[in-house]
Amino acid sequence: MVSYRPDPSEFAWTFGGVRPVRTVRPGTVLEVWTEDAFAGRVRGPDDLVSRVIEFPFVNPQTGPFYVDGAKPGDTLAVHFVSITPSRDRAASSTIPFFGALTGTGPGHTATLQEPLEERVWMYEVDRANWTVTYRASRGDYSVVLPMDPMHGTVGVAPASFEARSSLVPDAHGGNMDTPEMRAGVTCYLGVNVSGALFSLGDGHCRQGEGESCGVAIESAMDTVLILDLIKGVPTPWPRLESDRYVMSTGSARPLEDAFRISQVDLVGWLAGQFGLETLDAYQLITQVGEAPVANVCDPNYTFVSKVRKEYLPRVSVYGGAHQRLSEMAAAYRAAR
Repeated sequence: MVSYRPDPSEFAWTFGGVRPVRTVRPGTVLEVWTEDAFAGRVRGPDDLVSRVIEFPFVNPQTGPFYVDGAKPGDTLAVHFVSITPSRDRAASSTIPFFGALTGTGPGHTATLQEPLEERVWMYEVDRANWTVTYRASRGDYSVVLPMDPMHGTVGVAPASFEARSSLVPDAHGGNMDTPEMRAGVTCYLGVNVSGALFSLGDGHCRQGEGESCGVAIESAMDTVLILDLIKGVPTPWPRLESDRYVMSTGSARPLEDAFRISQVDLVGWLAGQFGLETLDAYQLITQVGEAPVANVCDPNYTFVSKVRKEYLPRVSVYGGAHQRLSEMAAAYRAAR
């Protein structure tokens, strides 16, 4: 077991190009703390993001962790045991020229429109009742929402000596912003460099599919996860497994390419580890697949394609890693 709480000077702002903060062995339980996407600087309605943040320093990452024995062509399995907000407040915001429903920065969606008004919404986090409270910034409407904590950024170093901004999702993982990245889920990431160089951050108390305005309910998190290594098995795009689903991700622009990537990867997964012929897998996914949008606001968009396990051959993928790590998670909780 390794516990790690980074000093702000130790945050990583990219995937790749950063020295590891710790070396861990496969099977290690990591107890880590992650700062929110705003580096903790948005503490009230007057803390406008454009004033308190120096771009591109958003989404500070905890890590990277060097996983002993990890080599290109292997797969890193990341099982989330628990994800718990570490403060009684969280924040969201509209940001000029950022989000799905506004013109975005240079090189993306150029328009003549004025920037969106910048506002901050503060949320009350009730960890006892596992809720957050939304309050309208204009008017007196409020509603209590159930918490569903997740991590927006989960990834490893990219291949070919690349360093990618912690705002960008791609084949290495990164800022996928999918609500599926919650406790109880195992994420599979293809290893591109020695040690994998795994890091995570961007905790959300909850997030709607698509993360439309570009900002979820951002929170610092206390997270427990287990890292394991699957030798000699490549994973081309990040995949997730829960007790009920297998899921593939795809990140790209335009949005339909992100969808296609996730669908092709899921077809390949079913035709590989599940033993289905390619067109048979394609046909089955067409009839039973689900495809929630993860984000439509980041430099790359992310889609998730998923299938319930009950519709698939009874196969333990990745050598039964999810089941094994779930049992380790249960033993960790029992010992606490």
